[in-house]
Amino acid sequence: MPRHPRASLTLPALAALTAAGLGFTAAPAEAESRRSAAQTTPGCLWAGTSHPAGATVIAGGRGYTCGADGRGTPMWSAGAASDRPDTVANPGSAGDPAAHFSLGARQPGTAYNDYCVGNQLVEGADDVYQVVRDNDGRLFWKAAEPVSAWRFDRGSVAPQPTWRGTGLCYEGNMA
Repeated sequence: MPRHPRASLTLPALAALTAAGLGFTAAPAEAESRRSAAQTTPGCLWAGTSHPAGATVIAGGRGYTCGADGRGTPMWSAGAASDRPDTVANPGSAGDPAAHFSLGARQPGTAYNDYCVGNQLVEGADDVYQVVRDNDGRLFWKAAEPVSAWRFDRGSVAPQPTWRGTGLCYEGNMA
């Protein structure tokens, strides 16, 4: 009867083979992919102008720094109050923020933000609005603070009163 040699592996040898086969060598590749993702973070939009990650702009008496959220989506983070003049355009929240402003950007309200509560008109110009994301990923303006918190530089135009009247509101709907 022919004899077949058996390979015998010791426990330390098995552990070494298992460690090599399970990807402990993949750690540098993972770190490299994280590094390249951080370097390719897209810029943030403010009034249609792109600003690189890490840039700080001044608007309405406050600094905003461009970064990214947990999903890698460009996002402005509000910082401390500033006495410096605005460094970016501030057209107000006069339309859909998508393709014009990134998450976290703030703008004074306009008639675009008017809404009804019952038969009462609430003027959009009474607040400052911030870009937020809905559950489906859509960007929209959400009231963040009273317009009195926004500093208007000399020569800039404050929001105008709405052209709408309370007669356009019926049971919470705007006609």
